Amino acid sequence: MSKENRPQIGGKIRRLRRQRQVSQGAVATAIGISASYLNLIEHNRRNITVPLLFKFAGYFGIEAGELAQSDDTQLVGDLMEVFGDELFVDSDLTNQDIRDLAANNPVAARATLHLFDKYRAQQQASVSAPNANASKGSNPSSASPHHQATDAISDFVQENANFFPTLETAAARVRADIDNASSDFAGGLRTYLRNVFGLDWQGSSLPHGIARRISPDGRRLEISNILPPETAIFSAAHHAGLLSGENEINAIIEQSTLPQNDAPALARNVLASYLAAALSMPYDPFFKACRDYRYDVERIARQFGTSFEQVCHRMTTLQRPDATGVPLHLIRTDIAGNISKRFSLSGIHIPRHSGACPRWNVYSAFLQPGRTNIQLSQMPDGETYFCIARSFEKGGFRHNAQRRHFSIGLGCHISQADRLIYSDGIDLTKDTQIVPIGVGCRICPRMACEQRAHPPANHRFKIDDDERAESLYGRI
Repeated sequence: MSKENRPQIGGKIRRLRRQRQVSQGAVATAIGISASYLNLIEHNRRNITVPLLFKFAGYFGIEAGELAQSDDTQLVGDLMEVFGDELFVDSDLTNQDIRDLAANNPVAARATLHLFDKYRAQQQASVSAPNANASKGSNPSSASPHHQATDAISDFVQENANFFPTLETAAARVRADIDNASSDFAGGLRTYLRNVFGLDWQGSSLPHGIARRISPDGRRLEISNILPPETAIFSAAHHAGLLSGENEINAIIEQSTLPQNDAPALARNVLASYLAAALSMPYDPFFKACRDYRYDVERIARQFGTSFEQVCHRMTTLQRPDATGVPLHLIRTDIAGNISKRFSLSGIHIPRHSGACPRWNVYSAFLQPGRTNIQLSQMPDGETYFCIARSFEKGGFRHNAQRRHFSIGLGCHISQADRLIYSDGIDLTKDTQIVPIGVGCRICPRMACEQRAHPPANHRFKIDDDERAESLYGRI
């Protein structure tokens, strides 16, 4: 096996070990190597032999082929996007240089991403308020723009493969108490909140923009009575998660490497949402439903009384070693192209700093509201993915209130497509059905694309006065 083709799986081994809360020493002893050698493997500083690969796979209870799939795909993609910026236009970096950085020193690679995030944040801050810091006499580096925290949370979720075993355990414990109180989840949750935390869950007429609050006397959990039932129940479950999983949530945050700005507070909210999903869609019955109904989102949503978006999110968390779901990616965008959620286990690269390629069906889904759009998407590296997307609305339940428009994209590698019901009736081998897509125009190598919004970062274009292309950047 050549050096280029050797699997760089240190990140995956480290993640699996942390998920099981096992020390390096314990794993090393079981495998028959030293803890220091395992540390080098986890940081991709030692190549892994085939016999050792099988030993790790046996220890973690997964297939060797699954273990050999690199966890660094998203990291490489993020680095490609960063080095595609005009800031590096005069650098002689090649794609292989970037892959080597991600494979050989992922810690330095992620530090590079965070450094670039800070650069972008301060660049944007100086454009919007160039004299703000000077007038206040503050240190510009002390500002922590909100999007910096959201990028950190996105990385945090990705590094943990969106699976938090201690929260699953906490959810199973709480759900047992809820089920003992009532056969109906909402009724049991209401009883649980009252008996354990002394809170009466009530539907209330809350001020515009407020979905949930604790009453001034601290005795009532007030949920806006204009929310859809599944949203109201999830909101109550979210608060139950904050209260019942406080210790587990705090422990996860303390053990993380999240920056000390807004990130811990945002992580607390994200982890409470994870717990709420685990409460309303318990792992074992949800996994069974996904397997039996082949990831039919609408059918599963009806079974659990949840929304399309909630089910899609929960599907991405099915990473328990003894019951692992399809490795999925998820993207959520608004109608302006702003990506608010991104996660990938399928291998597809979702852009970090900009909108994705307009050819992605997550954008065309806005043209067909309420319909599940299906696409075979091929990235420039030749990998093909099976993707579904659906647009939906939020808010606007009051008269004349503004509604928010979102689209959710969910997908997997083409090799896993037959496990999703949406692939039925589609010839997955037919090249004519494949849509060539990219990450973003700045780093996309597809030269002849009529939907280009920008030229590639490392190319220049010429305008021919005698012959005009359909798109200004369509010919470079």
